Amino acid sequence: MKKLGILLLCITILTSCAQGPPKDYAKVSGKLENNKDSLITISSRTGILKTIKINTDGSFSDTLKVEKADIYTFQTTQAKRAPLYLKNGFDIQITGDAEVFMTSFNYTGTGADNSNYILAQIAMSQSIGDPALILKLDKQSFDAKVASLKKDFDSIVGSYNNLDSTLSVDAKNQSLQMVNFFQKAYAENLQNAPGTPSPAFTDYVAYKGGKKSLDSFKGKYVYIDVWATWCGPCIQQIPYLKKLEDAYKNKNIEFVSISTDESRRNGGSWEAAEKKWRDFVKARQMGGIQLWSGKDFSFQKAYKINGIPRFILVDPNGNIVDANAPRPSEPRLTELFTSLGI
Repeated sequence: MKKLGILLLCITILTSCAQGPPKDYAKVSGKLENNKDSLITISSRTGILKTIKINTDGSFSDTLKVEKADIYTFQTTQAKRAPLYLKNGFDIQITGDAEVFMTSFNYTGTGADNSNYILAQIAMSQSIGDPALILKLDKQSFDAKVASLKKDFDSIVGSYNNLDSTLSVDAKNQSLQMVNFFQKAYAENLQNAPGTPSPAFTDYVAYKGGKKSLDSFKGKYVYIDVWATWCGPCIQQIPYLKKLEDAYKNKNIEFVSISTDESRRNGGSWEAAEKKWRDFVKARQMGGIQLWSGKDFSFQKAYKINGIPRFILVDPNGNIVDANAPRPSEPRLTELFTSLGI
C-alpha cells in the first residue's frame, strides 16, 4: 500500500512537471484558402498588437502576448475582419476562405469555443434584420418576437460549454440586454408614434445660405436623412437618395439631409466640422436641402437617435408618418410614398 502511494505521488509530480508553468503568450495559426493578401494584423481597441506574415499557400503561424482576455480583431484588409477572443495560454487554429472571410471561419484548438461563440452571436444578430421593423409591431406580436429572440440567444450560450470566465458572464447577460434594449426602444418609439407632432429643429445652417427650421417646409412631406461625413452606411445611401430626389423633384415632398458632424471628430473645432461637411457636400455634389445641426442635439435626442443613418418622414402638417422610415435603397420607401399619394 505504501509503495502504491509513493507511485501515485511520483506520477503526480511527473505530470505536474510535464505541464510546466502557464504560458504568457497566445498562439495563432491556420490557413486561408483563396488568399491574395500578405499580412494579418491582430488589433485591440487601442492599436495593432501583432502583424503576421501569410505564406504563399495561405498558411500562417505566430505567437503574441495579450494584456488581458478580450475580443480582438483579426484582419487582412479593412473589409476582411473577424473577431478573435484571445488569452495567454490559448492555442487557436483558424481555417476559412479569404474571399468570404468571417462567415467561413472555423476556430479549433485551446480557447476556440470563445471565438466560435462570438461568430454564432454575430450571425444571430444579423438574422434579426432591421430592428426598426420589430419596433413597428403591435404589442402582442412584439412581445412574441422578443421572447423568440431571447430563446434563440440563450440557445447559443448553451451550445458552448468551455467559455472563458470573462466572456461567460457577458454571454449570460447578452439575451437580457437584448430584451431590455428592445423593450426600452419600443416604449420610446410610442413617444414618436405616427400621427403625433414631430419634434422640431430650428435654425440649422443651410449649405446654400441662411438657416432652416422644420416649419420652413410646412405644407409638404419632408423626408429627413440624419447622417455624418464619417459614417460609411450613410455614404452608401447617397446615390440612392440622389435618384429619389430626381424622381420626386416635382412632387409635394422635400428631401432634407441633416449632418451631425461635430467637434470631437474634428480636433475639437466646430469650424473644422462645418468645413468638413461643406467640402463633402460639394465634392459629392449632393442635392436636396443640406443642413448642419452644429451644436444643437435636441432633434436627435427627441427622436432617440443612437445610430445613423436614420430616416424620418413627416407629413405636410408637421406630424410623424414614420420615425424610422425605410432607407432610400429599400423598395418599400417608394411603396410608402405611393400609398401617401406623393
